[in-house]
Amino acid sequence: MRKASLERKTNETEIAVFVDLDGTGRREIETGVGFFDHMLDQLSRHSLIDMTVAAKGDLHIDDHHTVEDVGIALGQAVREALGDKKGIVRYGASDLVMDGTKSSVALDVSGRPFLVWRVEFTSPRIGAFDTELVREFFQAFAMNAGITLHAETAYGDNNHHVAESLFKALARALRQALEIDPRAADEIPSTKGAL
Repeated sequence: MRKASLERKTNETEIAVFVDLDGTGRREIETGVGFFDHMLDQLSRHSLIDMTVAAKGDLHIDDHHTVEDVGIALGQAVREALGDKKGIVRYGASDLVMDGTKSSVALDVSGRPFLVWRVEFTSPRIGAFDTELVREFFQAFAMNAGITLHAETAYGDNNHHVAESLFKALARALRQALEIDPRAADEIPSTKGAL
């Protein structure tokens, strides 16, 4: 049962998350940040991870704490749900196009968190959403899930599509990496014997 529930409470946010890595992409997401909800919706749908996210944050200040703390909580929940990582494929990659935009995500569920970020936005905002928060989410998620994550946008003509293509590419790479490998379902995918 690769599932996990987690609650995180600070002076800035209150967050409750649930993930089921063997789901079908069912989701209930409410963070109070509309564009971010849309991105998490894409993440759940295209990864097939069932996901519940309920967040209340200090949005009267800005969206930063809410977005970052959701990334922390989701990353921790995914890491917990993976357990010893026995049987997972471990690696995943996705080249994803969205109209005039192409983004790529490659990742290794290694237990060694790292982020390489080669993404540029041409505007500081998508509607009311601060574009630099896309990186903040990816950073928080990678560090807390314990994954090495490389994200790159080769080109893009629309900032909404740049952000959305990154979340969808992350979803597709996670879907691949977190699958159970039927030929090695009882093995940890490392010559070290641990991840």
